[in-house]
Amino acid sequence: MNLDLTNKHAFVCGSTQGIGKSVALELAKMGASVTLVARNEKELQKTVTELAGEKGQSHDYIRADFDHPKELKEATEQYLSNNAGAHILINNSGGPPAGLAIDADPEEFRVAFNRHLICNQVLTQALVPTMKEANFGRIINIISTSVKAPIPGLGVSNTIRGGVANWAKTLANELGPFGITVNNVLPGATKTARLDSIINANAVKAGVPVAEIEAKMQGEIPARRFAEAVEVAAAVAFLASPAAGYINGINVPVDGGRLNNL
Repeated sequence: MNLDLTNKHAFVCGSTQGIGKSVALELAKMGASVTLVARNEKELQKTVTELAGEKGQSHDYIRADFDHPKELKEATEQYLSNNAGAHILINNSGGPPAGLAIDADPEEFRVAFNRHLICNQVLTQALVPTMKEANFGRIINIISTSVKAPIPGLGVSNTIRGGVANWAKTLANELGPFGITVNNVLPGATKTARLDSIINANAVKAGVPVAEIEAKMQGEIPARRFAEAVEVAAAVAFLASPAAGYINGINVPVDGGRLNNL
């Protein structure tokens, strides 16, 4: 099985913590040069030093805030004016705050749409020319299992994530003829700061200990535990590899079997 990413270049978003950082570390181990994309420059500088470089890779970063698509576009254009494009794009950013859809201010939907779909589009448009030239491209969107089954209490996230999934499927059809695949990885409950935030909020709302919420959530997962970020990264890394060249336009849940639907 060909999992070698030597001489490939990857852009990894949200890559200074959680799933995004785990993905960046894994792709570097597979031989890719990695450009980290996030807003915290101190953490970006730190993470660059943690990336494997045994295959002669060159790693760097772009500082940009995904709440401001124009800023991201300008930063990416400036980067590409002095550097080559990428063969792999990992779209990933923090989810919207929890809450019911009916209670959400319309502005919350706009902010989430910009962060998750518009920023994905900005980066995709910037990098697809290089992918087409190489006849090799991987666009992988880290979304949520809510794409298949909306999650109670995540109204804005459910709405926007579903839009991203349909955007990705449309692109898969459009870009397939150029050797470019577009797929979505759908993490279930994964040990990240985002999960801690959701658990704490639910515990406060229900007036119960955090441990009780954790036990209830884990009891709904056949694996009876939360995922490690590296387990989600493994699925992303496989889809980014040459071995996954005929897998296109799909949603891959990494949720320990929690979803009841196919």
